[in-house]
Amino acid sequence: MSTTIHRFHRFACTQLFAAAAMLLLAGPIKIASAQEAASLTRIAGEVVLDGYADEAVWQSVTPLDLTMYEPVSGGEMTERTEIRVAYDDDYIYVAGHMFDSSPSEIRGNTLYRDRYSGDDTFAIVLDTFNDNENALWFFTTPTGVRFDHAVSSDAQGSGGGGFGGGAVNSSWNTFWDVATQVDERGWFAEMRIPFSSLAFQETGGDVEMGMIAYRYISRKGERHIHPAIPPNWGLGFAKPSQAVKVRMEGVQSQKPFYITPFVTGGSTGLHALNDAGSAYEFDSDFTREIGVDVKYALTSNLTFDATINTDFAQVEADDQQVNLSRFSLFFPEKRQFFQERSALFDFSTGRRDRLFHSRQIGINDGQTVRILGGGRLVGRVGEWDVGAISMQTASAGTLPAENFGVLRLRRRVVNDQSYAGVMGTTRLGDDGSWNMAYGADAIIRLSDFDILEMKWAQTFDDDLIDLNGTSLTGSAFGSFQLQRQTDIGWSYRAGAAYSGEDFAPGVGFVQRTNYARYSWDVQHGWLSPDEAKLRTHDGSTYGSVYIRNEDGTLESLRAGGSWDFDFKNSASARVSTNYLVEDLRRDLSFPGNTTVPQGRYDFVEVEASYDMPGGSLFRGGVEGQVGTFYDGTRYSIGFNPTWNVNRFIELAGDYEFTHLEFPDRDQQASIHLLGVRSQIGLNTKLSLNAFVQYNTAANIVASNIRFRYNVAEGNDLWIVYTENLNTDRFRETPVLPVSSNRTVLLKYTYTFIQ
Repeated sequence: MSTTIHRFHRFACTQLFAAAAMLLLAGPIKIASAQEAASLTRIAGEVVLDGYADEAVWQSVTPLDLTMYEPVSGGEMTERTEIRVAYDDDYIYVAGHMFDSSPSEIRGNTLYRDRYSGDDTFAIVLDTFNDNENALWFFTTPTGVRFDHAVSSDAQGSGGGGFGGGAVNSSWNTFWDVATQVDERGWFAEMRIPFSSLAFQETGGDVEMGMIAYRYISRKGERHIHPAIPPNWGLGFAKPSQAVKVRMEGVQSQKPFYITPFVTGGSTGLHALNDAGSAYEFDSDFTREIGVDVKYALTSNLTFDATINTDFAQVEADDQQVNLSRFSLFFPEKRQFFQERSALFDFSTGRRDRLFHSRQIGINDGQTVRILGGGRLVGRVGEWDVGAISMQTASAGTLPAENFGVLRLRRRVVNDQSYAGVMGTTRLGDDGSWNMAYGADAIIRLSDFDILEMKWAQTFDDDLIDLNGTSLTGSAFGSFQLQRQTDIGWSYRAGAAYSGEDFAPGVGFVQRTNYARYSWDVQHGWLSPDEAKLRTHDGSTYGSVYIRNEDGTLESLRAGGSWDFDFKNSASARVSTNYLVEDLRRDLSFPGNTTVPQGRYDFVEVEASYDMPGGSLFRGGVEGQVGTFYDGTRYSIGFNPTWNVNRFIELAGDYEFTHLEFPDRDQQASIHLLGVRSQIGLNTKLSLNAFVQYNTAANIVASNIRFRYNVAEGNDLWIVYTENLNTDRFRETPVLPVSSNRTVLLKYTYTFIQ
């Protein structure tokens, strides 16, 4: 490592901890409070959950004051809305009267659980820990479909797709009920959310939470909200720091005990090479397994989950991706066991990189590895957020049996929207292999919009460490970033990071190491006049530079600018231009037998995208890219149409076409990625999801069909079929089989609540 890099390393570490010490010694940093605390109404009568809030107890509950959030902030609401929130010993109740002057135009497009299809919605967002960062988001539609999401990072995030990208976890689920009605006046909804499904901080029988409630009229792109939140953020209507503070008195902590045994049975078939390597042979195995999951609330804000002989047969298959980079692809976690307060375990070391990624447990090179069992503890103890995981996997092929351990601790510092914490991970194999990592991080909110982030981590691995030596040293990562978070007016992000050559968290995900990184992003956003078709638009310039540690040379550079448009009818558009530099130390291979020799390359790309209004029965988006690509050219186009035939059937597709051409080597490739999905909801309990993907880069057709009968919450019957077909059998010798693998499984779960 060069002297320059050593100096940068020392400078970054010194500045990191000096800044943290100065902030902690400086005392509290004042942050404006979103709202004063208000007492919710406690009710003492029966509520019949039928959608109509017409019981006598509702007459004592005052409707919330509502204002328009969008399309015009503070504008005149075109329809009448009444939202009431109350509670008793066991539940929070939320009632909505969504009156509509054109009830035939109410959007209730699907009956499929957790599938938003441009519907009208009614929602409540609860910051149950009152920490201004995390929240639980419950919403429903006129058809009574339930949605439950977990919000993290104050609804500011990137990646992952969906609302707010990585800041919203749509895979989280819990126990709650809803009923809806539609008539000539509009539509009506009642939610009943058990306190036992909410982790919260109780003080002497009193609980204080943050709360946001809203109604969304899809065809108009119109949102009525409480409290009055400014339009400074795209996801401001689910932003915990902007929630109104509400107080509930005499709420006793509950300690529910959920026991969920399950049985699975079915056939798994795999084509594998014979011992001579001359042909593929089919091996079929009939699977019969039993297991159990346990969830126990140790306190109102501390939950323990345990699992034995874990099975995730019902989890949706990963989407196919085309890799045109020199780094590993990232896939998000979809398994329910890892979803409870998963944001607590976030420790990002880059756009996708992280110190802990739960997909390392039980998945290896895209194939499942049997999980024998384990436990997971999440919640709060006093002032500390606590998270701990211990999981044991079986051996698989050359992979040894392994134990995975994670410990996460975090607490508020400086003010109630700033945090500091530590994390440790271990990965121990029964063959003597091991990997350990630790990290410390801090997120300091300097004002209502400005945030300082600091991180430090180090990893140790048996392949690189001599335990008999005189010292134990690892490879480190450090970063700091200053940013201003707002979509209106000026915002910015500037940061620097350092990664050692052998930085490799064994339970994490890392795409690139051995670099110094500098990044920036400056943006200005405008809120359009009331009469304009645009709601907001913004322009930004951004970039990142990666410098090699060993010699200080440029490895990668990306710089560009973009303009984003959000329309009042909920449509959006984006255009951008990027300049890239890549200095390759080894040849690259891409689909279609195309290659790029080592060397330095400069290229330019232009991108544009448009998403149709979300309230239409037929909607979707289109995106395109054109430009130079290393020493050749690349152009691509993609479509993602969705059509709700009726509330029972939704048809969706994804098509991406990419063409690569390298004239100097007379190489070219055309890559097609096609996905077709049908989601059928016969009612809110019976559903079928069929997803077929065709990837010419991998020469496979992958299918995943899942039938679900949700008898009751926690009581499910699943039938799952998956198969991968080879579309080019003659690309290898010996000839590939038609089907590389096939699985048909049945899974039944039943939850006992004590």
